[in-house]
Amino acid sequence: MDVRIGVIGAGYVGLVTGACLASLGHEVTLCDIDRAKVDMIRAGEAPIHEDGLLPLMQDGRARLHATCDLAEMLAACDIAFIAVDTPPTHSGDADLSRVMMVLDDLEVLGPARAGDHLLVMKSTVPVGTGERVRAELDRRGLGGIGYCANPEFLREGVAIADFLGPDRVVVGDFHAADGDRVAALYASLGAPILRTSVPTAEMIKYASNAFLATKISFINEIANVCEEVGADVTEVAEGMGLDSRIGPAFLSAGIGFGGSCFPKDVSALKQLAGNSGYHFQLLTSVIEVNELQKRRVVGKLKRHLGDLEGREIALLGLAFKPGTDDLREASSLVLAGRLLAEGARVRAYDPVAIEAARQRLGAVDLHDDAWACVTGADAVVVVTEWPEVVGLDWARVARLMRGDLLVDGRNAVDPAAVVAAGLAYEGIGRVVPA
Repeated sequence: MDVRIGVIGAGYVGLVTGACLASLGHEVTLCDIDRAKVDMIRAGEAPIHEDGLLPLMQDGRARLHATCDLAEMLAACDIAFIAVDTPPTHSGDADLSRVMMVLDDLEVLGPARAGDHLLVMKSTVPVGTGERVRAELDRRGLGGIGYCANPEFLREGVAIADFLGPDRVVVGDFHAADGDRVAALYASLGAPILRTSVPTAEMIKYASNAFLATKISFINEIANVCEEVGADVTEVAEGMGLDSRIGPAFLSAGIGFGGSCFPKDVSALKQLAGNSGYHFQLLTSVIEVNELQKRRVVGKLKRHLGDLEGREIALLGLAFKPGTDDLREASSLVLAGRLLAEGARVRAYDPVAIEAARQRLGAVDLHDDAWACVTGADAVVVVTEWPEVVGLDWARVARLMRGDLLVDGRNAVDPAAVVAAGLAYEGIGRVVPA
């Protein structure tokens, strides 16, 4: 049965959610305060870069609508997903101001129409948010509006595949009938559907991201030890990953995690625990390791080049991961900032994130072409493992550079090919071929 769906917030999560639900045959109305973004969606254009999103939007264009008017969206839907940002505050807590603004806007329904709607939280929110929202709805005379927690587990770059082929779907509810309505939306996907309480669903999201971030920081610590003892972390990770209790995912050493989810969610869970009187010591270390890992790249550059004052450093890749133009919490931002502070001249290339970078990296010389970026560089750093970066002709890179150092911040490049090209190779916890 087709359902009329609204999505509040047309960012990475909201737009992917809306486009995928439209592809499943539902009528979807997206609502966002950004008029330019809404106009692009109406024109069948994607305001973000996400593999597979544009053709999905175009295929479902007749069922995918967009507006800046929340009242219009509410009139056109029965189930409304909240997919607004919950960025970290200065204290590390999640900022729920955008979520609470949605409740302000819901008052246009009035008690008489409230019973027609079900509110579903897609945004990542701290445990207890659902109970807070439920109480606030009741206080405002909107007790007829149902509420469910339905956390997203989308990885940018492969978000479409993750939505349409999920490992699991989590639905937390206060009333089973509301959960049934949400679960029915995903029935055709054939994925396991886990029904829980609202607080449990909220915690599953935070716990999942915190665990994956912990795996990344752990393998980065192992990589750092490998550098001291002469072991190769890629082989260590392979050996670990063959153990079914561990698995190979998220065991790639590098310069740390970034993006819109892991950094803020780990910080928010740590803060949530602290607010509850528990010191989450493990997550404190996860955050510290991730911050220090980026600085180790600067240390590698200084070990080879000495003082970085006036040195030309080329960064290959700016987005926090391949397949997206997202620069939120990207390692490139921290790395560029540290290099500039050391007096280096920084240039950078990314196949899709250059326009987004122009607003964030004003002091960096940005290039649309990798060859122009590396020309005259004293050192090159692989920051994002784009195929366009990993597949470069390293012999040509060596000819264009002034120096001869390649720092592979993602362990994505073949060290033997780099050395054969006449370059010095520095990976993260890797044994360099003779």
